[in-house]
Amino acid sequence: MLSLFNFDREYITKGHTLIGGIDEAGRGPLAGPVVAACVILSEDFYIDGLNDSKKLTEAARNRIFKELLYNKAVGIGVGMATNEEIDSVNILNATRAAMKRAVADVPVRPQLLLIDAVKLKDIDIKQVSIIKGDEKSASIAAASVVAKVVRDSIMRGYHKTYPQYGFIRHKGYGTKEHMANIKEHGPCEIHRMTFAPVAALKEKILFAQ
Repeated sequence: MLSLFNFDREYITKGHTLIGGIDEAGRGPLAGPVVAACVILSEDFYIDGLNDSKKLTEAARNRIFKELLYNKAVGIGVGMATNEEIDSVNILNATRAAMKRAVADVPVRPQLLLIDAVKLKDIDIKQVSIIKGDEKSASIAAASVVAKVVRDSIMRGYHKTYPQYGFIRHKGYGTKEHMANIKEHGPCEIHRMTFAPVAALKEKILFAQ
């Protein structure tokens, strides 16, 4: 996947040595937070097998995550927005908020932000929104891995609190198992009540009572 690294190096040749790639994990699930990451890679970066997190196995994501933590990243920032915030401001605005928090969390200020498909408002750093950026840019792909690994860890923690929903297996996505468990137990505190499948099941449960 050398093309991923060459994409970022084009910006480096233009003088942007501190590029913050930004991506998120968890826009689609019915439960849990949306998590964003901002990753600044070193100028001589190369990570074997780096790709969009959705195309990687869990083992590959965990390996790359460790590489980023220990020797491949100049800085990593993580931000999130809770399910309550998602219900309050909608998923797009919550995603933007999580991304801005991820930028603020990076210990080194980026000179340029490469963002997967989203534009951020009220931020004084030059930014480029890239459609399918996690398939084109190494820094965005790295951010997608960090966001996915962190969010999966959060959902595994929620599984311990709410084992009846099976979060450890589906991470909050609307699988048949998850839908059946919501129908049986009703939504819990981390479900996104404004998402149509949850709202519809909640209404049916209340009506049945």
